[in-house]
Amino acid sequence: MNESQGIRIGRVLGIPIYLDFSWVLIFSLISWLISSQFGEEHPKWTTTQQWGTGVATSILFFGSVLFHELAHSFVAQRYKIKVLSITLFIFGGLARIAREPTKAIQEFNIAIAGPLASGFLSGMFFLLVLGVPGNEMISALAKYLCFANLLLATFNLLPGFPLDGGRMLRAIVWGITKDFSRATRAAGASGKVIAYAMIGWGVYAAIYKHNWGAIWLAFIGWFILNAAQASVAQVTIRETLQGLRASDVMSQEVPTIPANMSLEEYSGEVLRTGRRVHLVTMDDRLVGLMNVSGLSTTPRDEWDMNSVQSVMVPRDRILWASPEEPLQRLLERLITADVNQMPVVSHDGDGAANIVGIVTREAILRVIQTRSEFGTALASR
Repeated sequence: MNESQGIRIGRVLGIPIYLDFSWVLIFSLISWLISSQFGEEHPKWTTTQQWGTGVATSILFFGSVLFHELAHSFVAQRYKIKVLSITLFIFGGLARIAREPTKAIQEFNIAIAGPLASGFLSGMFFLLVLGVPGNEMISALAKYLCFANLLLATFNLLPGFPLDGGRMLRAIVWGITKDFSRATRAAGASGKVIAYAMIGWGVYAAIYKHNWGAIWLAFIGWFILNAAQASVAQVTIRETLQGLRASDVMSQEVPTIPANMSLEEYSGEVLRTGRRVHLVTMDDRLVGLMNVSGLSTTPRDEWDMNSVQSVMVPRDRILWASPEEPLQRLLERLITADVNQMPVVSHDGDGAANIVGIVTREAILRVIQTRSEFGTALASR
């Protein structure tokens, strides 16, 4: 995740943790709402007590959300699924994984881990309430977090994608039908129903009951709706790319440039040919990969003083694809690594690696568009 997507705050279980920029706004808002609530429930508290308890409760609430996502991540890691990052944002938390589970039982166990973790925290805060009956501030904090974690667990069990309950529903349908695409469509449809219900109720309550807090429910519904639609779109892409491999879409024209070419000369080469990626060679040996984005790492007035070799991606850091690699998996790797192209490499009998082509995201998207349009044309005949 790049800086524009969030602020990195640390690493837990080897997983980078980020704060989305929207979190700053929602944290301040929630702290103010909780502090106001504590002020109404405990009128004898000072302003410092109200705000101190409110801010502490907010921090622990988002800590609870992080614990929820870490539970998902821990189980995913047990199944050898790499967790790329966890982000806390305006609607809660999101754990990004490198690939989908390969079995329905894996999907189910990863999904249920979150609600179980939130239920566990709810129980722990309930015990804290019982343990400190004489301390109003700790008791108020614990009561709030007990209810908040119970609500978080219950809400996530709703059977609509992308909620945990929707993923559990997908796992169940997947296990019964042995059809991942069908299961995803079922969970996505359920997610849309829940999303429209939340949006409808939120708008109705705000307009006719003057409950402006219900607008928040509508926003969450809108988020779920977008995620449900995206899940179905991903299945469509998977089906569109079915049977295709890297060799089917790769370009066999692999432009090369010498390592000692200056960045000024390289910019001219890009403008002349329109090619955005080149392999870098030295004495006919591959030493790296250069693309347009590499130019931005050096100030414009220093291009004539720096060579391509100074900013290229070194050979040992280049991601490779084999000609036989399924195109769907290759697209996922491109997205995960946040790169736009990948060389295609074959190996001779003696083990020597030969670059036979290059695959770009643009080429894959072009195939998806063409196949989708062709499929629509056939369906309409």
